[in-house]
Amino acid sequence: MTSTFASPPGGSPAAATGPAVVATDVSKVYGTGDAAVHALRGVSVGFARGAFTAIMGPSGSGKSTLMHCLAGLDTVSGGRIVLGDAEITGLSDRQLTLLRRDRVGFIFQAFNLLPTLTAEQNILLPLELAGRKVDRRWLDQVVQVVGLSDRLAHRPNELSGGQQQRVACARALVARPDVIFADEPTGNLDSHSGAEVLSFLRSSVREMGQTIVMVTHDPVAASYADRVVFLRDGEIVSEIVRPTPDAVLDRLKSLGA
Repeated sequence: MTSTFASPPGGSPAAATGPAVVATDVSKVYGTGDAAVHALRGVSVGFARGAFTAIMGPSGSGKSTLMHCLAGLDTVSGGRIVLGDAEITGLSDRQLTLLRRDRVGFIFQAFNLLPTLTAEQNILLPLELAGRKVDRRWLDQVVQVVGLSDRLAHRPNELSGGQQQRVACARALVARPDVIFADEPTGNLDSHSGAEVLSFLRSSVREMGQTIVMVTHDPVAASYADRVVFLRDGEIVSEIVRPTPDAVLDRLKSLGA
């Protein structure tokens, strides 16, 4: 199944026209000969600007591999990926590093915060590394959206897991990336903290026009997205717009997840 990009349902007021990232006939093979593993098999899919998209599928379906290829964290074996106006397939390691630094945000299951830095210092770290000036008004807006105004001076060990993931969300948002890729962002959180983080991500799309692509195995997490794309055996097999937890769970069951 080939999936085109979908504009955000209802039209996010800050959303621009067209896809933020597009994969065309992308394949990924690990190993050679009889040991070759085909993680992706000719995947074509686009992700609209200003939209929140979830990628789901059974274990081994290729969902994390697809996200890593889209984000330039892994190379493709065939096909092409365009992020904004840049084709990232074929870029050198240095070019990819600069592109990820300047145009891509990441949120992972592990919070990846530096323990010796305060929450504010962790949030601003990408800007420091890039030598970019801090936009204090934008920082204040991001901090307000994620609810960290009274926690900026705290170090990670003084924060709950949910608060640490909110710091990671703010760190991804503050650089104004073209796309934020989130890999199981609520995997280490309880249901209450997970719901808070997902609400913040959705708010960043609705209120800031952010583009988010999230890999998750959780139907409830996926229901926060505008659209869910399903993979099985390295191929896109289905998608849902305006998902509900029950609809996502039923689709996963039909895929053998």
